[in-house]
Amino acid sequence: MTVQPANHGATDIDRRTLAVIESVARQVAAAIAAGELPEIALPRRGLANVRYDADKGYFELGEARKTRRLTAGTARIFAQTLRLMAVSRQLVADGDFATKREAYYVAKNWGVCRFGDQAESDAVMDDIEALASMYGLSREQLRFHPESHGGAVAGPLTVIDRGAVPGETIEIDCAALGSGAYSIPHSVEHLQFRTKARFILAIETGGMFQRLNNHRFWREANGILVELGGVPTRATRRFIRRLSDDCRLPVYCFTDCDPYGFANIYRTLKVGSGNAAHISPLFCVPKARFLGVTPKDIVDYDLGDATHPLSRVDEKRARDALANDPFFRRHRRWVAAIESLLKMGVRAEQQALAKWGLNYVIEKYLPRKLADRRSFLP
Repeated sequence: MTVQPANHGATDIDRRTLAVIESVARQVAAAIAAGELPEIALPRRGLANVRYDADKGYFELGEARKTRRLTAGTARIFAQTLRLMAVSRQLVADGDFATKREAYYVAKNWGVCRFGDQAESDAVMDDIEALASMYGLSREQLRFHPESHGGAVAGPLTVIDRGAVPGETIEIDCAALGSGAYSIPHSVEHLQFRTKARFILAIETGGMFQRLNNHRFWREANGILVELGGVPTRATRRFIRRLSDDCRLPVYCFTDCDPYGFANIYRTLKVGSGNAAHISPLFCVPKARFLGVTPKDIVDYDLGDATHPLSRVDEKRARDALANDPFFRRHRRWVAAIESLLKMGVRAEQQALAKWGLNYVIEKYLPRKLADRRSFLP
């Protein structure tokens, strides 16, 4: 027997989602009835169609569009687009969801329209989400969920979730989970928060998160710890964004001192990416600032002998950021930091601070950094 998740009733967002899907269907049907070739206008994704608005604080998708028109050469992908939208419509109507992997397998009975691999399925799903984003909707609201859940959370925060019975709520105290932590769910739109914390500390590595949590750093600092686990998942980004907005909390990002930590992890959290600029208004965290580790920290904390040489990939990523990334190019302090790192020719991990003792990061580094927030990179 298959157990279906409880349907808590259609929401305003559900109705908006259905309206968008049905609008596209009506346009296609009207074109066919008129003897014309139907087409669907989709936003063009990529850094070339992205602008950085410093006032809003995140990447925005530009005006460039691509047209998916029904022709002999596009019949298959056109049909896949419509059928996947139909799956979304049914999921919303049923109060259900599908993971990206499940959506790929649902298409196995579509005959010649089946997806050859998940990369093909994901690309069509991304196009549909880009279309929905023009109406303020995300993939989660289309009821397609990622396989990966969010990161871990610890500290003075109560998360209010819904229970199995409609109208029932459950409260999770993130400061009362022992040596464990709260795991961010796939979808966070229904969550509510209660906290007296002063900030959110977004931490790149699981090991550093565990050290700070096990030693209850959050108690003395009065901050909420969130594990990013590398480039943060959509659920993690949306959780931090909602928590930051709802509770009016600043976000401080603590990553390794390398081009990946700067240009992939932090930049994605704060302003988004070129290929996913269509979701920036929902998933980016404009209030985020970069606490460290910075190139200046390598000098100030005498970490030179605990560094590693920059690889060719590191150097290329750094030079690409300086030459092509509108976020870094907009901020002189970031340009100076990246140029300094290239000149030094090294990178430093968060764990390099253990050179001075396993708990040096708790006892010295983070307290000093948090006491001088004006030094944080934008």
